[in-house]
Amino acid sequence: MTQCGCVSAVNVSLNCYNAVKIKDFQYKSRACHLKLGSGCFSGSEFMGTSLNVAYNHVIKGRSLNDVYPLQVRCIDYPRPELENTVNFLEAAQLSASFHSSPRPSKPLKVVIAGAGLAGLSTAKYLADAGHQPLLLEARDVLGGKVAAWKDDDGDWYETGLHIFFGAYPNVQNLFGELGINSRLQWKEHSMIFAMPNKPGEFSRFDFSEVLPAPLNGIWAILRNNEMLTWPEKVKFAIGLLPAMVGGQPYVEAQDGLTVKEWMKKQGVPERVTDEVFIAMSKALNFINPDELSMQCILIALNRFLQEKHGSKMAFLDGNPPERLCAPIVNHIRSLGGEVMLNSRINRIELNNDGTVKAFVLSNGNMVEGDAFVFATPVDILKLLLPERWKEIPYFKKLEKLVGVPVINVHIWFDRKLRNTYDHLLFSRSSLLSVYADMSVACKEYYNPNQSMLELVFAPAEEWISRSDQDIIDATMRELAKLFPDEISADQSKAKILKYHVVKTPRSVYKTVPDCEPCRPLQRSPIEGFYLAGDYTKQKYLASMEGAVLSGKFCALDIVKDYELLAARGLSYAEVS
Repeated sequence: MTQCGCVSAVNVSLNCYNAVKIKDFQYKSRACHLKLGSGCFSGSEFMGTSLNVAYNHVIKGRSLNDVYPLQVRCIDYPRPELENTVNFLEAAQLSASFHSSPRPSKPLKVVIAGAGLAGLSTAKYLADAGHQPLLLEARDVLGGKVAAWKDDDGDWYETGLHIFFGAYPNVQNLFGELGINSRLQWKEHSMIFAMPNKPGEFSRFDFSEVLPAPLNGIWAILRNNEMLTWPEKVKFAIGLLPAMVGGQPYVEAQDGLTVKEWMKKQGVPERVTDEVFIAMSKALNFINPDELSMQCILIALNRFLQEKHGSKMAFLDGNPPERLCAPIVNHIRSLGGEVMLNSRINRIELNNDGTVKAFVLSNGNMVEGDAFVFATPVDILKLLLPERWKEIPYFKKLEKLVGVPVINVHIWFDRKLRNTYDHLLFSRSSLLSVYADMSVACKEYYNPNQSMLELVFAPAEEWISRSDQDIIDATMRELAKLFPDEISADQSKAKILKYHVVKTPRSVYKTVPDCEPCRPLQRSPIEGFYLAGDYTKQKYLASMEGAVLSGKFCALDIVKDYELLAARGLSYAEVS
């Protein structure tokens, strides 16, 4: 990647110029803002000739609305230096262990259910270790909770609004191993919150690129005086001291408390929760602070504060099935593995001793193997769990783990919205979690003339059974508060061209108090049967990073069990 920012989208229009088509140019400036009446942008890795334009510097902290008719700033930043962080090196070492493990004399055939990130990760690292994974996906699309579909107009709509953090070491290693680091569009190191009491305005936490962690995070908090007062910051900092001193053992011990209960116990003012942690709770797990386990918040804060680039965000440059999942599938197939879509598992067939004989598909076909992995969401596993396994404590504990409902909304408007950023935005709305103008933030979805907002509708428990139109109407009422000059609920301003509503009745597991003891290890007590998924035991909880890491742990357990599994396969072959 070149040492210049990357343009993701821009709408440059002067009185005598037409809109510039990004794909035709290659810009060569480093993160400098071009203010040409309707947009600001910087350099990019696009094919074509170069374009040189005179520009003025944007005054940091000043609203562009004061001077220019459009506030959108379309800037991608260079990839941060992640390779020397402790967590990245640990993740790299774990990845390397699969390549360096002894080559099996007879590769194991490992049958994996579910082609989400957990299943893809499991298959990828098993293939790296010399085994032959067979990945079965029930649907006709890769990705699981990062799946996406193309509509009749050729536009993509996704299961969720997916953000890749610097604090995702296993995900970042995966991109590097596949040679697709350039597909991440890194944004400026900021967290941007809407201001409900000041419709149309935003408050920023800007992380210094000069200061090391945790000073850059502390500096970002101290500089923001719009959301928290100084006494509130001091009380919150004092409340966090036990977590900073006690480390991971303290963090894990807070699993029994909700965010709201922990804040009250630590003497943190309620307004801190209202101003910051409602938005953060909904972004992390799609639920409010009165339900979310404080462990989840502390884990995120720990990663964000202890790693300089931990909270820095990147968008994928296009739809996840093609831009992320397909390269993993290609890698698996290049090493002798296979991935099959439209292969729904109907039941788990057992041997007389209670071990797995085969996965039986909905078409009646039986898929046998040397080892079996369930990498589906926990709710699907519970539905297909064999009756004779249900009272085993390992599986019985799964009853407490339940997926949380979430709704992802996409709205295409008839115009370019001005009051937005090339970034993830925390709405601080009672109905919406985070949102982004994907026509600006994502290269594949770029549109110079019309905005496409992708929004996470959460909490969604009371809305998941409502009609799409009800959800769109409610979303528009909330957007009217975020874009008071541009959007009205009755569409008398910006008009909807089309929309897509994607409902996931059971998404990531609901991280409520006392869930941690119920999360299973990847190796089950059933010989030859393993689990992968963000709900399984790993330190990143319900996230893309957690899914990828769970797959690595699952693959590692299978590699360690090679001799046992190989002998088991031989013994069953002799019996048959």
